[in-house]
Order: sequence, then structure tokens, then C-alpha cells
Amino acid sequence: MRNTAKITTAVLAAGALTLGLSACGSDKDSTASDTSGPLIVAASPVPHAEILNFIEKNLAKKAGLDLEVKEFQDYIVPNTATEDGSVDANYFQNQPYLDDFNKKRGTHIVPVVTVHLEPLGLYSHKVKSVDALKSGATVAVPNDAVNEARALKLLASKGLITLKDGAGSEATPQDISKNPKNLKFKEVEAAQTPRSLDDVDAAVINGNYAISSGLKPAKDALVLESATNNPYGNFLAVKKGNENDPRVKKLAKLLTSPEVKKFIEDKYAGSVIPSFK
Repeated sequence: MRNTAKITTAVLAAGALTLGLSACGSDKDSTASDTSGPLIVAASPVPHAEILNFIEKNLAKKAGLDLEVKEFQDYIVPNTATEDGSVDANYFQNQPYLDDFNKKRGTHIVPVVTVHLEPLGLYSHKVKSVDALKSGATVAVPNDAVNEARALKLLASKGLITLKDGAGSEATPQDISKNPKNLKFKEVEAAQTPRSLDDVDAAVINGNYAISSGLKPAKDALVLESATNNPYGNFLAVKKGNENDPRVKKLAKLLTSPEVKKFIEDKYAGSVIPSFK
């Protein structure tokens, strides 16, 4: 039976996380995990939890791994829950995002193994190509620092805008030096970007949110990130000091197995790309 519990941000804000996890390790030591119980992993529903559930159903038992998957709809609680020991690991983020999160929140999360890339894409319900975007068109972009910069870099790579020299992983619309189409930018929570498509001319959407909203990045995106030398691969992560947890090592091996590679390629058809050979 699949050990999956869907947890929304609103419920967590009301304190259900602490209550719901009290029986499975919320009183763990803050610097080391209890390795005798199941490995509890926080994950975004798509594709991360789907990949983990495939492992739980098909590979974990043979590998001697007791895996429990908990789904989260946001990009904050998985890291804070990993930091405080409510979960043992998480699988949802990339290195630039984690670096920014650790810096701003004082957390100590570290990557274990990179699994896949979800190419960021530009989508529209109103035009069929980038060239069809009219002057003054409004483009929604994620409002968190890393994903907003990533979105602007995508647009710059396609010639829609030019960023100032030195604009890095915290670039904002203020760092645009040339904007030939006079595009206007609407900053939206990353999870809400698919819903914004009816209200804007186009939106830059993270791969997991695109897939979960019914979009097919490889087919539907007007433009899509290249996977070549892309720093935004998603990885399994733990609190520093827990990298050698034997359960974590088992999961890391399974996440980069030929079976998982085939599952990703078959299920997502180029919309999610394995980052390992």
C-alpha cells in the first residue's frame, strides 16, 4: 500500500504537520536521524512524488527500503520540515534555489544525488508563437528570487529581452537592459502561474506545475529551456550530517537506477529529463 499523504500549505499553517507526524519521528534529534524507521521524504506531487511512488511500489522492498512519501504543494515547507526533522529528506528543488533558501533562512540542507531536470517553459493561451506576442504584452513570471531570474534568463536566451551584464541568480525585471517588445511582467507565486494563463498573454511556468496542470512541456511550450549544461537539475536532499544514512543511500541508488530512468522517459516523454546516465 502506498504510504502517501497529501499536505497543503494551509493545513500545515494550522499545525497539522506537527500533529500528523508526531507518531513517525517529529521528536528526532535535531542533528541526526533515527535510521530504524521508514525513510520519510517530502516531495512535490508531480513528478517527484510520482517517481518516489514508483520506487515504493516496484523497487523499495527488494532493496530493503521502507519508504514513505509525503506530498507538499509549496517550495518552503519541504526544506523547513527537513531542517527540523519532521521528515528525513526532500525531493523537489535545484541547487540555485537551495543556495538561496539556506542563505536567507539559515537552514542546513545539502544535496545527495541529482535525478532529473524539469525544463522551464513559456506558455500561452492567446498566441501560438513567441513572434505573435504583441508589443506591451504581459508575461507572468514566478515571484521567488531564483525562479524569477531563471524565467528572465529563458526569455533572454530567446531574444525577447536583454539582461544587464552581471545579472545573476537573483535577477529581476529591473535588471532588463533591453525590452524591444515592451513586455510587462506580472510576478506570481510559482504554483499559481498555470492559473494566470487566462489573465496574461503568456506565463513562464516551472515544469512540475506545468505537468500537474495538464500542460505537456515538450509539446505545448512556446519556448523551453535547454537541458545542456543546465544547473537546475532536481535532487534528493537531506539536512547536513544525514548524507550517510543507509536509507538515504539506498534511495539515492534507486533514484538513479535504470528502472527509474526508463520510468521517467516513458511517462513524461521529454517533459522531464533524467540527469543521470
